[in-house]
Amino acid sequence: MNLSANTVLITGGASGIGLAMAGHFLQAGSKVIICDLDDAALQEAKQQYPALETLVCDVGQEADRVLLFKTVKAQFPEVNVLVNNAGIQRRIKLTEYEEEWHQTHQELAVNLEAPIHLSALFIPLIRSHYEATIINISSIVAFVPAAWIPVYCATKAAIHSFTMSLRHQLAKARIRVVEIVPPGVQTDLGGPGLHDFGVPVPEFTAAAMQALQNDEIEIGYGTAEKARASSREEIDKMFRQLNPS
Repeated sequence: MNLSANTVLITGGASGIGLAMAGHFLQAGSKVIICDLDDAALQEAKQQYPALETLVCDVGQEADRVLLFKTVKAQFPEVNVLVNNAGIQRRIKLTEYEEEWHQTHQELAVNLEAPIHLSALFIPLIRSHYEATIINISSIVAFVPAAWIPVYCATKAAIHSFTMSLRHQLAKARIRVVEIVPPGVQTDLGGPGLHDFGVPVPEFTAAAMQALQNDEIEIGYGTAEKARASSREEIDKMFRQLNPS
């Protein structure tokens, strides 16, 4: 994929992997729109990268997703790249489940409903443009689940499956469909400090963007690359190591 001369929309783009990807696209000469729920974070991102276009949007809400599409279509009709990056990760014990369902549903909505809905909305808009691309951010836990974040793991496994199906459906439409599979990365996903063990954001993002430029369609890195390419037997072994009895 040519990283320049695109108009890119990145959900959850005010921080972490999304913001780092935005920086790479901008540096390559693309226009970048980021959306996020947190307006203050969007303003901080724009201070870091003044060329960014920013939109406030809660992708967990259907009405917000429709409004996002209408706004982008009106203001940036040349958009040709959609990056479904926004995500929520929550540690829950289903054996001690006492919360209101809407909290779990928000995790499902942001991680799974939003990428499916936004893909469906944007396909007619981007399909006529050069280098039309949909990029879905999944996770190593799509392949090797971590039992303490069961809903997050389920949504990322579903995104992996959805991405494969979408790629097949869009092959004749000439829309490239890419899955980026991060390992643990040093972001605030799930809460500050929970991923301090992970790969630094610049290291991971630089590798992922290079693979994207090399036209790879399923991009892992480090332990995620190992998990992505593992046999079922190897995955079961990794699962037992990650989730001891």
